[in-house]
Amino acid sequence: MTFARSTPIRWFGALTLVAGCAAGARDAPDYSGIPAWSSRAIPEAQGSFKALGDGKREALRYKGWTTRDFSEFRTYAYADPRPEPPVRRVAMPNGVAGDVKKGRTLFLARAKAPCTGCHLIPGDDVWPAGSVGPDLSTIADRKLPDAYLYQQIYDARVVFPNTSMPPWGVLGVFTPEEIVHLVAFLQSLKGPLPPEKDPDRNPVTRAKPVGFGDNLDPTNNPALLMAEAAQAGWTAKGSTGKACADCHEGGPQKSMTGVATRFPKFVAAYRRVMSIEDFLAVHAPEKTGTQMPAQSTTNLAMTMLVKMASNGMPVRIDTSSQETRAALARGKASFYRRVGERNHACADCHTPEKGAGKFLGGRLLGDATAGLTKHFPLWRTDRTEVWDMRKRMQWCMTPLGMNMLAADAIEYAELELYLTTFDVGKPMSVPGIRH
Repeated sequence: MTFARSTPIRWFGALTLVAGCAAGARDAPDYSGIPAWSSRAIPEAQGSFKALGDGKREALRYKGWTTRDFSEFRTYAYADPRPEPPVRRVAMPNGVAGDVKKGRTLFLARAKAPCTGCHLIPGDDVWPAGSVGPDLSTIADRKLPDAYLYQQIYDARVVFPNTSMPPWGVLGVFTPEEIVHLVAFLQSLKGPLPPEKDPDRNPVTRAKPVGFGDNLDPTNNPALLMAEAAQAGWTAKGSTGKACADCHEGGPQKSMTGVATRFPKFVAAYRRVMSIEDFLAVHAPEKTGTQMPAQSTTNLAMTMLVKMASNGMPVRIDTSSQETRAALARGKASFYRRVGERNHACADCHTPEKGAGKFLGGRLLGDATAGLTKHFPLWRTDRTEVWDMRKRMQWCMTPLGMNMLAADAIEYAELELYLTTFDVGKPMSVPGIRH
């Protein structure tokens, strides 16, 4: 079995990405001078691929994640110059009879979307439905033309340029014939509706999660036990004969106090923005000889131990340097960059004017502008494991049909830097708990 590693990135100084609405050339982020970076992550976190015998390849990702190669769709990579798919106005095909039953099956098909991730429709089998998009339970009562609905499904950007609705037809997720069936189904949805049997089925009446208890209680948060186990690693000498304790006296609680509040930050020695995880992946082997690859248990545990020394202290990243300001602009551009088979941006789910505070299926979407980073790494209750911000980024985009970048990629670091600006002044509390 042969494994094909991702080709080291060659950076394109002239590359221009568009963030949200079009900006003038003078406002475009500067992509010049970014160094090539070889990943120091564990193999399944590097965005690598395995070559197959038929000339194709499959992705090497975390256990249980899809291995599909999404290389036909654009990514967050700064070296990926592909634009967003062009807007396409189309006519509804003639000679195709819409089938309501087929349309409903397509609407619910998980292999396609499912549409219920954003839209509510009638039916006890519709669970959980989302609220990112409008409630379509009685859309036929609006008497919208078939051609209008067809265009909305095929490419809604024709009518709503800033929509979060994927251009399903442009991307080939739904065929023209399938969209005709979807239109027929939507035109069958009329009122009045029967009384709601289950309030959790409807995202409007569904109760929102209220939290997971005290995240700093070791009887409630297993991640704390993992972090405490890193204490032994603090004093353990590596192959160079040195340990963390040899340079950082007083133990992590004293020597690391306040350190994490300043990360992510631009590290001149490596000419890039780094999180604690990124820094440990290169600093630990250089100084102690101990390997701490990104996404390894050792790295995550030490990251939590370091960050816990700053718990209760406000985040205070410094964005005053020219290098940091340039990185921040690139991170913001990535936040608004639409990528993958779904043609989605982080902003489509995590800003108040879009999906934040609404349900995507049964999952309540967080608001990035309210601050999401100060609790990472955290314990994922549904995964029963610790995740840092980078794995969360990789996980978010994979279902949307984008090949993930390496966990320690510069692009992710600068996106994390941008997200962290919303937590400035807020107290750190690591490790957190999330579902």
